[in-house]
Amino acid sequence: MSSLLKVDRDLKTRVETFREQISSEAEHLVASFFPKKLLELDQFLKEPILNVTDLKDIHSEIKFKVPEPILFTNSHDVGDMNTKKRKLEDGVTDESWQGGTTNLVVPEGMLKCNTKLVDLIERVKPEIRTLIEKCNTVKMWVQLLIPRIEDGNNFGVSIQEETVAELRTVESEAASYLDQISRYYITRAKLVSKIVKYPHVEDYRRTITEIDEKEYISLKIIVSELRNQYVILHDMILKNIEKIKKPRNSNAEALY
Repeated sequence: MSSLLKVDRDLKTRVETFREQISSEAEHLVASFFPKKLLELDQFLKEPILNVTDLKDIHSEIKFKVPEPILFTNSHDVGDMNTKKRKLEDGVTDESWQGGTTNLVVPEGMLKCNTKLVDLIERVKPEIRTLIEKCNTVKMWVQLLIPRIEDGNNFGVSIQEETVAELRTVESEAASYLDQISRYYITRAKLVSKIVKYPHVEDYRRTITEIDEKEYISLKIIVSELRNQYVILHDMILKNIEKIKKPRNSNAEALY
């Protein structure tokens, strides 16, 4: 092999050191970190913050007062003032002026988000990121254990490939949880903007509470899924650790 491709000896040594570090870290993750983390998340699921019986407790009031209705004595005149272009005294149209839209000002200042859900999200997001990072490390470890391609005796290799596919699936699902959180904020912000623009429409306010309740339930499901992923990965790798570390029988050649 060395005659086919020349590799700098120093670089080769450093790469081997990196491989050993990945191997050591990944084995620690599977043997120790995964079981500890699944127990930690299981305990998290039992905390009062994730076991609210009445979802009204996680509602957040939109503190925006409904303004008093404005009555006009002559709506036709008011419409002319806002929509028609101003004319000068000599009857010439002033092209530099146009009736613009009124900017709404919130008397209460910034409309706050649902602080209860924000606190919960800030606890869940690091757990999602941790799962993604740890899965990436274990996936790299298994991929580095895959031997060169040969004919026959590839049952162990297929187990390695199945493990890599499962790790990749977990990574993808965990990343989708982050997208879900972002969509919640965007959707809620649009609805709050609607409330400011149409404060007399009660349906917008009710939709906010519905979205908050939905997000709370989703966050609980996310934590449950994170725990389950650690359980599945830990169990799957331990059951197949022999084939993952040694996919091919060292005595296979002696059989022929």
